[in-house]
Amino acid sequence: MKQPLAYIHPDAKIAPNVVIDPFVTIDKNVEIGEGTWIGSNVTIMEGARIGKNCKIFPGAVVSAVPQDLKFKGEETLAVVGDNTTLREYVTINRGTSAKNKTIVGNNCLIMAYCHVAHDCVVGNNVIMSNATQLAGEVVVDDFAILSGGILVHQFTHIGSHVMIQGGSRVTKDVPPFVTAGRDPLSYAGINSIGLRRRGFTSDQIRDIQDVYRYIYLSGMNTTHAVERITAELPATKERDEILLFIKNSPRGIIKGYFE
Repeated sequence: MKQPLAYIHPDAKIAPNVVIDPFVTIDKNVEIGEGTWIGSNVTIMEGARIGKNCKIFPGAVVSAVPQDLKFKGEETLAVVGDNTTLREYVTINRGTSAKNKTIVGNNCLIMAYCHVAHDCVVGNNVIMSNATQLAGEVVVDDFAILSGGILVHQFTHIGSHVMIQGGSRVTKDVPPFVTAGRDPLSYAGINSIGLRRRGFTSDQIRDIQDVYRYIYLSGMNTTHAVERITAELPATKERDEILLFIKNSPRGIIKGYFE
């Protein structure tokens, strides 16, 4: 829908049934998929790639240049997947030469005042509650839920199906399938309610609990626990996802509450 009170750069590629409210600014080198709604006073800057059936609420800014001194004006992107909602005043910065793009996946809900910094990768079906802030090059895997007011340190990795308590400071990696809370951020158990809602069986949840008993409740350090898990627990998709996450975690994972 052509909106006479919006500024749309003539080079922007916008599907014909996109709805654009008054006072929107859309820059050059922008692509917006069909069925998307752009609310009043949204700013979509150069390098944005927005998917189908998204909802972008008033005041959001997508693809502003990174808040990173190494950025030298290179051509980079900010990618938002299909069916994703960005609430009021969400900011998503585009990438730097480190990864060349910032990505927010499909079916995400990014609530008001959240920030996604340069080169972050946010997976599918992620929920970020109000005022949660991701620093540069953070990775958030599918189905993670970040409650309100969370601060996530740069380069941190948050695993799939994780739930993190509001107001937390995330400075270590958070492995898959867990809940995390307290200060400093610690393992608080398995996200069993969320896993059941997403179709995990009782056997799968029990297998995940067995893995984390070794890691957090056995008194062993992480290296020794991983060796014992590999030797003593049967291989499952979930076990192997946890072990691979730990193996690929240069920052190290969060501690248990009593460690």
